[in-house]
Amino acid sequence: MGRADVRRARQGSARRGKPAQKGSGIRRFFTWKKILGAFLGVCLLGILGFIGLYLYVDIPAGNKQAQFQSNVFKYADGSVMARVGQLNRETVPLSRIPKDVQHTFVAAENKTFYQDSGVDLKGTLRGILNTLKGQGKQGGSTITQQYVKNYYLSQEQTVSRKLQEIVISLKVDQKYSKDDILAGYINTSYYGRGAYGIQAAAQAYYGVDVDKLTVSQGAYLASLLQAPNQYDWALASDTGKQLVKERWAYTLNNMVEMKWLSPEERAQQKFEIPKPPKPLPGLTGQTSYLVTEAKKELFAQGVDETEFEAGGWTVTLGIEKDKQKALEQAVKRKLTDDLDPKTRSVDADAQLGATSVDPKTGYIVALYGGAGYPKHYTDNATREDYQAASTFKPLILASAMENHAQTQGGVPITPNAIYDGHNRRPVVGGTIPFAPPNEDEHEYGKITVQTATNNSVNAVFAQMGADVGLDKVKQTAVSLGLNGSRMDVKPAMTLGTMGASPLQMAGAYATLDNHGTKVTPTLVVKAVHSTNGSDKSVRLKNPIGDQVLSRRTADTVTSVLTGVVNDGTASDAVKNASYKAAGKTGTSDDNKSAWFVGYTPKLVTAVGMFGEAPSGGAQVSLKGAGGGGRVNGGGYPARVWADYTQSALGDSGAGEFDLETDLGAGVPPTPTPTPSRIPSTTPTPTPSHTPSGTPTPSGSPSSSESGRPTGRPTPTGGTSGPPNGGTNGTGGANGIGGGNGTGGNGTPGGANGTNGGNPVPNNFGG
Repeated sequence: MGRADVRRARQGSARRGKPAQKGSGIRRFFTWKKILGAFLGVCLLGILGFIGLYLYVDIPAGNKQAQFQSNVFKYADGSVMARVGQLNRETVPLSRIPKDVQHTFVAAENKTFYQDSGVDLKGTLRGILNTLKGQGKQGGSTITQQYVKNYYLSQEQTVSRKLQEIVISLKVDQKYSKDDILAGYINTSYYGRGAYGIQAAAQAYYGVDVDKLTVSQGAYLASLLQAPNQYDWALASDTGKQLVKERWAYTLNNMVEMKWLSPEERAQQKFEIPKPPKPLPGLTGQTSYLVTEAKKELFAQGVDETEFEAGGWTVTLGIEKDKQKALEQAVKRKLTDDLDPKTRSVDADAQLGATSVDPKTGYIVALYGGAGYPKHYTDNATREDYQAASTFKPLILASAMENHAQTQGGVPITPNAIYDGHNRRPVVGGTIPFAPPNEDEHEYGKITVQTATNNSVNAVFAQMGADVGLDKVKQTAVSLGLNGSRMDVKPAMTLGTMGASPLQMAGAYATLDNHGTKVTPTLVVKAVHSTNGSDKSVRLKNPIGDQVLSRRTADTVTSVLTGVVNDGTASDAVKNASYKAAGKTGTSDDNKSAWFVGYTPKLVTAVGMFGEAPSGGAQVSLKGAGGGGRVNGGGYPARVWADYTQSALGDSGAGEFDLETDLGAGVPPTPTPTPSRIPSTTPTPTPSHTPSGTPTPSGSPSSSESGRPTGRPTPTGGTSGPPNGGTNGTGGANGIGGGNGTGGNGTPGGANGTNGGNPVPNNFGG
């Protein structure tokens, strides 16, 4: 027997002595060899597929979007307002761009640019995975890839487009030099302000040609490419400014790392703030503000800025030509014709902004932003850096009613609720001592909320804010469209110390006019992009939102505000109107802003007048503007509003308010008032203890009004106090005497007690 036979015999014996074991089902199908084989097979297929794609895809011709297209902006009736959007680009050779400035772009975007093959595979694969997950735009591309995307492809975020980008980038890197690619990238990129390419950007941001750019300026322009709109210094928020400065520093630090800048040169670099933006070609007057605001709206709703500026868009606004003209003429007739900056320097400080909204649709039908580009770049209709003043007070009443708040005496807060209107009356129930002055230090006694609104009595609304709760007041204001980040939850907020824009205030009052259904003033009605022979409409948000106030609350506040127009601080300016109207005046601390926000059933318009120094833009007082004294909400703002509203409504009138309420000045009094809705005239009980020694803050924020009708009551010490000072009129530093009780029989209240008669600071009149 040979050796092979012996070996086979032994193996057979072993098998017969030990039963064979069957592998499990899973192990039969998933062995490590099979898994490895499958993986290698997939890799091989991927490699073959990529090779096929590489052979199939060629470098295409330049992108058609690089060719000129206009953007057309239209009025609501379809007529053309402006044609803009021409690509502002001038291609320059790399030799005109300083070497250090070239390096800022490489340092900011792709430090390995001069060594890589044109593709960052790791970053690209991460971008593909994130695209598949639906996570939107992703970074990680090389300069070559970004140039390919700008010049040969599109901004579209799909896997197929990304694969094309990889292949074309590899081929471009093989075919062209690094200098050619860098020049193409710098010249095709979008920098914001309508500027394509570094030459246009140099002019747009620093007013110089590209060969005059410094390293610091180049680092800013390179930083812009990450987020042109967010990082534009003229448009950026505080956060945006901080982010672009950090990216500027990051770029310069990378240049030191790459040996393109010495540490000593880096230490000498200072961030150079760009110049204000120049007017867009052909944009002057109000059109400049309208086009700029329309673009902001579109970008905020997801329209790609680069794609938009490439052109081909038709944007229809809600602006009605006749109303826009009426608003501009009203400003001229009622304000600017009165101003003479050559004679009175303060007249040069007067700025006016206005926003007019259709409360049923939410669309802005007229807007006034100022003198227009290039005289005044800031849009006064959308700026929110001036105090809203007493135009905020109706929002406090709305919050009180919506939250079913009560006075300190347990009486529900309604237009008929009784409050103490004494000048510098300390607020009860607050955590911070607060005793604001009334306008002109005017004294009131016990008055209704309606009367307090008509006459804008600070003492009443300061107390009402504490009764409601300042946090709840803020919640209501934010729900109506005000910016909560500008609102400090402090007692002074009840006087409107927060910043707000005419656009925001128009939205808040339009929500009242719309019976509590949220109105967000919106400029753009329709936006259509025409490309490759087809039209694509953008889906825009509806300006009319959810119910944020009950109808009864909104209608009651409207009813109250008719009293301001008929009998209150706005009556002088609006008394000859042929339509039903409601509204509120406002004049801020130091007379730096004056407001009137008014509305009819068909139209809501907010007019704000602001004191702004021509040099530097600092806030200054309006006192003396137009040759008068204090500028108040019942003056120029209310006159502009009344003149515009009369013209805008025309012969059709405004109709009647459809109010579901039985409260407020807009409701005829009933012959026999029902006790359930007419509170007792008995004064609100005074708390058993008022903190002794409560200071009366000096220099408290003052929200003053004028245009006050004659015949306002001037009470002495309150309307009705309990005889002998009542139960709380005895002893203690803050004893309270009876204002109209038994005169001298009031028991002295210690150091600050009153002996009947007139009130004393830190005490309430009876």
